[in-house]
Amino acid sequence: MVTLLLGLMFSFLFLGFPLMFSMIIAPLVVLIKEFPVIQPMLITQQTIAGVSPYTLLAVPMFIFAADIMSTGETADRLLDMVDKFVGHMSGGLAITTGATCTLFGAISGSTQATLVAVGKTMHKKMSEAGYDISHTLALLMSSANIALLIPPSITMIMYAVITGTSVGELFIAGIGPGIIVFLLFAIFDYIYAKYKKIPTTPKASWSERLESIKSAIWPLGFPVIVLGGFYTGIFSPTEAAACSVLYAALIELFVFKSIKFKDLPDIALSTGVVTATVFILVAGGQAFSWVITFAKIPQMLTSGVLGADPSATFVLFTISIFFFISCMFVDSIPVILILTPIFYPVAMKAGVDPIHLGLIATMQAGIGAITPPFGCNIFTASAVFDEDFITVVKGVWPYMLLFVFASIMMVLFPSLALFFRDLVYF
Repeated sequence: MVTLLLGLMFSFLFLGFPLMFSMIIAPLVVLIKEFPVIQPMLITQQTIAGVSPYTLLAVPMFIFAADIMSTGETADRLLDMVDKFVGHMSGGLAITTGATCTLFGAISGSTQATLVAVGKTMHKKMSEAGYDISHTLALLMSSANIALLIPPSITMIMYAVITGTSVGELFIAGIGPGIIVFLLFAIFDYIYAKYKKIPTTPKASWSERLESIKSAIWPLGFPVIVLGGFYTGIFSPTEAAACSVLYAALIELFVFKSIKFKDLPDIALSTGVVTATVFILVAGGQAFSWVITFAKIPQMLTSGVLGADPSATFVLFTISIFFFISCMFVDSIPVILILTPIFYPVAMKAGVDPIHLGLIATMQAGIGAITPPFGCNIFTASAVFDEDFITVVKGVWPYMLLFVFASIMMVLFPSLALFFRDLVYF
């Protein structure tokens, strides 16, 4: 049964069929062949059920807010503020890039939006400052992935929908790992700049710093208003997403005046295309999950790979490997949709905290997205900056290893991963 399912999926992908087709047809064939008494029409019901959860309404709105801000001036103002404070340090420009990606990720929740919005400015600046183009692209791709961990994270929302886990707990827990990954990147960038003798920029005066803060005060108010309102219980995650769209539109249309009303339909169209792709995958993922659960495939796979009574640490390391390898080939959302229903039950049985599992799965999505041969951020960077594959992946290895190191630390020391969650939800 497992051989048939996986064989069909890989065959469809090899033949060039869309991923959604593979996720629905392969389990449908298994259902018809192995369980002929079950009505195939149930697959249709499951695909509809997959996009029915109310929480999913947050996804298109967060994407829309990210698209508005990446079109406007939000990223540029954040970049200018961070640069005024750390630009004069060794590696300051690279640290500025990483810090801005982290801040923009806390606003947009999208790695692609972060990569484009921050990269369109820093790509040229870092090259002119003496950074190797491969190092610059690697930093942009890797730092953009911090958006997966820093709320609002669309990947975390997907995990929460599948498992029934609290979105709020996932969001607050992701702040700690996100900061740790950024600090690891910053330390490496400092050492790299020292070794390469990359020149620093003049130190900004305090008046210039205060001016940059004033310029960036509106973007900085975004997480305060949206996430603050969410965590204080003023509104739900979906309402927070709606507020994010309103806030982004207000500051870009009326405060910065960086976009016009006539630009909104094109931005909305871009959001609609991305949302449609995501929701089709979610629908297919629900059908896939239902069939494999009904066929008890998770129990067969996990008992064969993990054994009868695995420890929580062993389960997390095994899950990390599966998620990491899968995210090397496809985007994080279908991986979350396919693998989470398989491993979630055995992880709960082993005593793994569901929030901890969500963080580990999300971190693997970040590592896989920058790992050759098919990490999705590699191809995004190649298309956005018009660079060949070898140039894009050449400098990614140090950042990938730092991400792996952080992931190992999160597995071995759960309290480190869950520090902020335990602090808020004590």
